[in-house]
This record gives sequence, structure tokens and C-alpha cells, in this order.
Amino acid sequence: MDPSESSKPLKITFNGPADYWTDALPIGNGRLGAMVWGGVASELLQLNEDTLWTGTPGSYADPNVLKALPEVRSLVDDGKYAEATAAAAKLYGNTADVYQLLGDVKLEFDDFHCNYSEETYQRELDLDNATIRIKYAVGDIEFTREHFASYPHQVIVTKISGSKPGSVSFAVSVDSKLSHHSYVNGKSQIIMEGSCPGKRIPPKVHVNDNPEGIQFSAVLDLQISDGTGVIHVVNDKKLKIEGSDWAVLLLVASSSFDGPFTKPLDSKKDPTSEALSSLKSIRNLSYSDLYACHLDDYQSLFHRVKLQLSKSSTAFVSYGSLGKKKLSNLSLNKNQDSKISTAERVKSFQTDEDPSLVELLFQFGRYLLISSSRPGTQVANLQGIWNKDPDPKWGSAPHLNINLEMNYWPSLPCNLSECQEPLFDYLTSLSVNGSKTAQVNYDASGWVVHHKSDIWAKSSADRGEVVWAIWPMGGAWLCTHLWEHYKFTMDKDFLKDKAYPLLEGCVQFLLDWLIKGHGGYVETNPSTSPEHEFIAPDGRLASVSYSSTMDMAIIKEVFSAFLAASEILGREGKNLIEKVHNAQQRLYPTKIARDGSIMEWAQDFEDPEVHHRHLSHLFGLFPGHTITIEDTPDLCKAAEQTLHKRGEDGPGWSTTWKTALWARLHNSEHAYRMVKRLINLVDPAHEIAFEGGLYSNLFAAHPPFQIDANFGFSAAIAEMLVQSTLHDLYLLPALPRDKWANGCVEGLRARGGVTVNICWKEGDLHEVSLWSKDRNSLKRLHYAGTIIDADLPPGRIYTFNGRLESVET
Repeated sequence: MDPSESSKPLKITFNGPADYWTDALPIGNGRLGAMVWGGVASELLQLNEDTLWTGTPGSYADPNVLKALPEVRSLVDDGKYAEATAAAAKLYGNTADVYQLLGDVKLEFDDFHCNYSEETYQRELDLDNATIRIKYAVGDIEFTREHFASYPHQVIVTKISGSKPGSVSFAVSVDSKLSHHSYVNGKSQIIMEGSCPGKRIPPKVHVNDNPEGIQFSAVLDLQISDGTGVIHVVNDKKLKIEGSDWAVLLLVASSSFDGPFTKPLDSKKDPTSEALSSLKSIRNLSYSDLYACHLDDYQSLFHRVKLQLSKSSTAFVSYGSLGKKKLSNLSLNKNQDSKISTAERVKSFQTDEDPSLVELLFQFGRYLLISSSRPGTQVANLQGIWNKDPDPKWGSAPHLNINLEMNYWPSLPCNLSECQEPLFDYLTSLSVNGSKTAQVNYDASGWVVHHKSDIWAKSSADRGEVVWAIWPMGGAWLCTHLWEHYKFTMDKDFLKDKAYPLLEGCVQFLLDWLIKGHGGYVETNPSTSPEHEFIAPDGRLASVSYSSTMDMAIIKEVFSAFLAASEILGREGKNLIEKVHNAQQRLYPTKIARDGSIMEWAQDFEDPEVHHRHLSHLFGLFPGHTITIEDTPDLCKAAEQTLHKRGEDGPGWSTTWKTALWARLHNSEHAYRMVKRLINLVDPAHEIAFEGGLYSNLFAAHPPFQIDANFGFSAAIAEMLVQSTLHDLYLLPALPRDKWANGCVEGLRARGGVTVNICWKEGDLHEVSLWSKDRNSLKRLHYAGTIIDADLPPGRIYTFNGRLESVET
């Protein structure tokens, strides 16, 4: 499927400049990011660098926690859950630190631009080439701006041009809300140097109690056309360009951050020297050279997956000789009017249900992952890398009780496995601090992480409210990503060198954390179900009990992964493996409540908020694998009842989780209902908390903006089209046939190292092509009740028709 054949261009479009931050458009290279507003008389690029955080390395071990633990456990054993909840506040650690911003690039154009023709204005983010373009006309002159963030050259690039010679004139400056100073270097550079607070704010700290925080530097380099135009220095802070044909701005930045275990004060890194050195290496490259390298890098990732959806019955889908699809008549009477903004498309989705908007949102999630998480960068945080505030909501910090994990859900099925590398680097750092927390706080071996962390790899519990802070399962959940990465890539070296040591440390902690319970079971105590309370038998609200369903589900997944990995790596003789086998048999089973839903806690407590946003007790269904249609039909029925009970309301990430859960149940109707529910336009001036939706730039809303739902959406769409285990492949398991009657997806990945291309016609499978790059794969293919065995030797594309008959190799 050629990108040019898409039913509508993969572009987010506006007909005017941004009024709000969520109207601006994002670019990023994993480390550097910018939000581009597209103003005419004045332009604003709000900048981020992913290592800019408050604070310094912290201490995440507290012996007082260990002293308090027996009291909490005793209260739980006595059924005094409200008292246990109050006592659990003694298990708090330090507050997590806060993600910061870098600063702003401000462009000021002369008054001539105020007379621009509004009907000529166009602003777009083109996902196909990761480029923002802004065009408008003033009289007979057309002005164009292009912005992109290059991963190969670690630079944000802006080009400004006019259709008439000598028409480009503007002033540029660099500013920040953080402590900083900026100055002109030479005749064509601005350097901004600054620092992050050494302690998070709030709370305020005394001046003499503020350690040195992370230092940073940004360098803006300006180039103009040869022979025309001049650059003036204004007040040693600003550059003014007059009469040029074009101008290119190169923005590089660096910080003193040298890993989570090095104090900024002890860092040997010089941000300004590093930034200038980075700039020197690219300054002689032309704009075309920079752009060509950017395209080669970005499109090698983005073009791996194509998606086309259509309601129409006139599309014809066929495969070429190598499994390549040809789609005809894909305009299908869709409105090609480029003046319709994306916001208007979102607003009209409730009535027109345009499938091409689903395509766009699916690919936008992939774009954001490529733009916010690349090898060598930090993990994508609560807002990816984009943030305008020194004190963003929830610190913009990685939250490990759903949000960080959801950020990486699309990386494997949507064919972006490299983008997951920062997660595993982060997990390694967490395990170092987490081993100290496990030992000192809990007298346990291995390592542990709680619900919220930061750039310093904080591993202890946060402080604030017990209902969300006391949850030591964050590291265990993240460990399931290690096993999933192996299952999708079949990379045995990764399993041996990276995954297994982390899994081993995780199960060591879990074995020590599990204590003897009633009826021969082992249990977790204290235990919470993330961010949710229950009504205790005495009528009081509580959040602490024992063996929540999510605890048990995560531990089952980690134990199973560890045992399977041990077998693959030939480690069966270890004493630890026997301990895991024994403990696995004694974990509490998932139970069904009186009302037919999945029990969220070990007891059938009354739920004071049945429509709660979290779906923690359904972890075993998705992203876990312990509740399946084939093996546990009764639990699947209970999971369906649970979803009905929870309802459809909730923030964006909750909506996309529900989409994936319904997809796992092969319920296309309800999966699609949740897709439709997310695609609602949010007015940033009148946000309603916890209601979800999309902003005009397609950022997902909690509100406010949280990026997890963007990633969750892409993963959920993939789950509707393809599901897999190491041995089974389910084709179109939750396809809403009446909504997407015809379509094609190319490049999705399945467990077992298989790449999947599917086309369907009139709601039925038309053809599927499978390809395994470098290993033999044996799969059971499932479609509409038909099951066949398929042997897939490496290096060949195998094509099957709608009856799963092999038609081409």
C-alpha cells in the first residue's frame, strides 16, 4: 500500500494560528521537542529537552517503613481495613520530582504580516514526513515556514522563506520560564544557559537549602541566503534579519544530566560546549541535506505500517505477487476539501464516523511514539516530551499503575520495537534503586518500584494519598514488557542479557513480598487496587486490604514469564525456579462477584464508585493473558459484566483501555463504541475533568492532556485487527464490519516474530499475508471459526485467502 493511496492525507490541519497550547502542533526527535503555534505577526516555538527535571538523586530507602509494615499487616489480618489504610501512610517515601520545560523561540515579524489574507492561511503537521508547514499570503507574496526535529542530527530545524527575493525579515529571541540568561554569540547565534530547580516546587525551599539542579544550554544558529539580507544584533539578546530570501534556524540543546545516579553538581558535562559541538558538526550541511537524513530516518520507522479503512462497498482489494496490496476507488466519495480542519472532522465524527479519521489518529499515536521515545532518550513521560509548565499536572512524571505501560503498548504490535529501548534502560536504573528499597523498606531481596517515578529512577512509594501511593507492583508490571518484547521479536540475546536478570530480580522480590495467607494461599499485604477505594464491612471507606485481583494477575504473568524464559535459556535447575513453581500454585485465583463481575479485591467488598476510571481487575484480560475466550469462558463473561458495570465514561486512557479489553473479548460493537467515544472534541477553555476526548491537535485529554490515550488508541486498533500468542494468530477478531466494511492493514507485528498484512472486503477476510524474517514459525490461524496450521519458514511471504487456503508463496 503506497502512502499516496491513502483515502485522505495523513495530516493534522488548521485554518488559523493556535489560540491554546493544545492547538499547537508537536514535533520531536525523542529528546528534543517543540510545540509550534503558527502565529503570523509573531511565532512561538515552545521547547522541551527530555532530561530537564527538578531535583537531584534521592534516597529511596527508609528503615522506618519496615518498622511500620507489621502494624499495617496486622490491621489487615484483623479486618480493620480503614485503620490499615490510615497506618499505611507510614509507608510513604519522598515525593517524585517534576518534568520541566526548556524555553521558547520567539519570532517577531514586521507589521506588514498583520495584513495577511486569512483565507490563504494553512497550517499542518504531515505525519508522512514529520514536518510542520505553515503558509499564508500577504499581497502577492506567499510565505512558507517548515519545522522538523531530526533524530540523526539532534536538531530542531526551521526554514522561513518568501516567494519574492528579499521578502524575509524578522527578529528572533530565546527565552525561558526557568532561571536563565541569554546572549548573542558572534553575529548569528543566541546562547541560552539556565538551570532547573534543585528541589521540586512546590513546596518552596529556602535559598540556602536549594542544591544545584540540572544545568542546560540551548544554542540557536541563524543562516540566511547568500548575497541578500543582513543580520543585526539587538541588545545582545536578539537577532534581527532584514531583506533575506530565506532563513534557516538550527536549535540544539544539551544538559548536565549524566544519569540518575550522578548529582548535577558532580556532573562533568558542559551543556554549552556540548551544544556548540553538536552545532558545529551540522552547520555546514544544507537544509536539503538535513531534511533528507531526517526523512530517511523517520520514514524507515513510520512507513512500516499502513492502515486504510472504508465504509463503502465499492472498494476492491487485491494482492500483488509479493503480498503487496492494491486498493482501488479509495476516495469513496469522501470529502477531499483540504480547508476542513482536523478539529471540524473530530467534531463531525459523531455523525459521519469518517474511517479516515481513525486512520489518522492511529498513525498519530505511532508518530508521537517515534517523536518522544528513541534509543538513547528518556522514557516518554505523562506528556511524552511536550510540556509548557514548570509545575505540570501530576509532575508529567511516569506513572507505573497504567500510564507508562500504556505509552509503550503500541511499540510491538505497531512495529516500533526500537522505540521501547528507553523503557528497558529505565527499568535497569529502577532496578538499582529498587533493590535498596526492597532491602531496607521491606527486608526483601530483588527489587521493587511503586506507582510513580521520575528521571532519578525513584523506586519508593510516593507521598500524598494511600489509595494511589501504596502500590509496590510498578516494577512487576513493567517486567511483563520484557517478556512481551521477546515474544514479538524472538530475540534470545535480549532475553538472556537484558530481560532475564531483571525478571529474576523482580520474582525474588515478589517471592519475599508474598506472605502466608488463609487456606494455604500466599497473599500480598498490604494491597491496593490502583487509585480505588472500597467500603469495608464496618461501612467505612478504605483502600488497603490483601491480594487485590490486579496484584495476583500481575504476579501470575511475571511468574509465567520467568518460568518460560528459564526453560528457553536452559536454567531449569535453579532453586529459584522451584520456589516460583510452588508459589504460583498458591496464588489467589480470579474470582467472580455476586453480581457476576470480576471481583476487584480478595473479598467481595461494596464498590462506592462503580464507574471508576481504572480497570485494574481486568489486567488478566488485557494487557495480560490469564483470562482468555478459549481457556476461561466464565471469566470472560464476568469481564464483560465488569465492563458494563464500569460504564463508558472516563478519561482518554480509560477509554482506550476499554477499547482493547472489548477487542480481547472479540466484541467489535463495544470496541467500536469506545473508539467513537474518544473522538469527541474538547474545548480547552471549558474542560471537564475525567471526561476524555481529543483536543484540536489530536492530543488526547484526561483532561488535561495526557499522551497515554494516544498510544493506547493505536494499540487498541491493532488489537481489533490482529491478536496473537506465540502459537496462535487471530485475524480480524474485533472488526466492526458495518463501520469498516473494507480495508487493509500492512506491517502489524504478531508474537512469534511474524509480520501480518490483511485485506478485507464487504466485512469478510479477503487475503492475509504472513512473513517471518529469520526464523521458522508455526502458527494456528483463526478466522470466523476456521482454524488451520501454517508452517512459515523464514524469508518468504505466505498468502492465504478468506477461507485460509494457501494461494501464494
